Amino acid sequence: MNVHGLLGTAGAGATGHADSARPAVRLADAALRRDELWAAATAVADEVAGAAVVAVHGSASLRTVVGIVGCLLAGVPVVPVPADAGPRERAHILADSRAELWLGDPPANGDRLDEGSRALTVVPIDPARRSDTSYPEPDPSTTAMIMYTSGTTGAPKGVVISRRAIASCLDGLANAWAWTADDVLVHGLPLFHVHGLVLGVLGALRVGSPLVHTGRPRPAEYATAAERHGGSLFFGVPTVWSRMCDEPAAAASLGQARLLVSGSAPLPVPVAERLRGLTGLVPVERYGMTESLITVAVRSDGERRPGWVGLSLPGVETRLRPLPDASDTPAATSPAADKDVPWDGESVGELQVRGGSLFDGYLGLAEVTAASWTPDGWFRTGDAAVIDPAGWHRIVGRTSVDLIKSGGYRIGAGEVEAALLAHPTIVEAAVVGVPDPDLGQRIVAYVVGDGTTPVDPATVADFVATQLSVHKRPREVRVVEDLPRNAMGKVQKKLLTRS
Repeated sequence: MNVHGLLGTAGAGATGHADSARPAVRLADAALRRDELWAAATAVADEVAGAAVVAVHGSASLRTVVGIVGCLLAGVPVVPVPADAGPRERAHILADSRAELWLGDPPANGDRLDEGSRALTVVPIDPARRSDTSYPEPDPSTTAMIMYTSGTTGAPKGVVISRRAIASCLDGLANAWAWTADDVLVHGLPLFHVHGLVLGVLGALRVGSPLVHTGRPRPAEYATAAERHGGSLFFGVPTVWSRMCDEPAAAASLGQARLLVSGSAPLPVPVAERLRGLTGLVPVERYGMTESLITVAVRSDGERRPGWVGLSLPGVETRLRPLPDASDTPAATSPAADKDVPWDGESVGELQVRGGSLFDGYLGLAEVTAASWTPDGWFRTGDAAVIDPAGWHRIVGRTSVDLIKSGGYRIGAGEVEAALLAHPTIVEAAVVGVPDPDLGQRIVAYVVGDGTTPVDPATVADFVATQLSVHKRPREVRVVEDLPRNAMGKVQKKLLTRS
């Protein structure tokens, strides 16, 4: 894709669409044309130019979009801070990133904004301001963003992402999804994660397609965006699509869309099938993480395989390497570590990737960064996966929490979860391995019922045994009212195991 700069130009989208009257970004009742967005963002660039790092309050607002674009125009690394971050998380992010400025509104609860022992300067963002200052396009290798991980295994780590990596990812997705300036992108995802921010804002700006952000990803708002703004491309997480299925009238409005996209967590097969019946569409899935951005995706012109996340994007390579053996010998030092796991659609291995969208490292963590890469230059994702002979990928789960070693077998939690969701009384499921003196680990399933029929744990466990190998049958089925999830809809399994 021939694009001038990371985000294209002020006057037209990446494919040359120059309808200057249409909004480039719409959020709630506020909207900016592309030239207005650039002028407003340039006013922010004037404020932050020369700063080493700037933090942006990642609220679902037009101010956030203007602030982040302003930093990118000025060539200043930007740290999107989760809008719902608590004082401890926010303080860690600001201190670790050494942010010099805070863009946007200060925390509503009056918490201090500190970087170490120094209070940060708060710079308000006014989308009505304008500037015509000209900034040169920074070198593609410079840092665009420092995005923080969820911190499930310790303090959140700063992931350093270059402008080149973002461009590579977005161009690969534009190719896979036939995404052009003629599309109208609709989503209501948070503006501090890869899905909602990098794909959902920077992707739209790079491609040149208008963005309609619904504030929150509610079925009614998605339906309104489809009808009122001609939405053709919709982003959501599985929870969004599940809730859409519960509102058939809203779902019917999406029947005019060109493409639905699901990510950030596996899409349950029953939800995909219900959407097909309501809209005539099955969402395409994709796979990635903060460190790699998106590396694998289902193509818009390809088949749909619910539960499979698709093929490697252009410029991305993937491979499977052996998982730790039963004695917990690290995979990197195992005698078979340098041998590929076969692409047979059944054999599970650790997914490793390389390509242009990979991060530059963890901020200030040289040893952790080095341990994340193999000696021959592949990034260890920490995800267990299978790949079939045609190159289709299925993610089994995280090797740290989703690979269960029970009775000498390696069992992917994701496979068991998919079987559970096929049961007619279950709408949500999460599977974990808990210590067991006999088996090493035993499979425990947490399930949420549909609210109409009581869930019988024994019947559910027997059902799984009819769908999968008997050794994959849950030893316990625990019925709960809901599953703990983060802002992107991912189940927080460590919270389950503490209960």
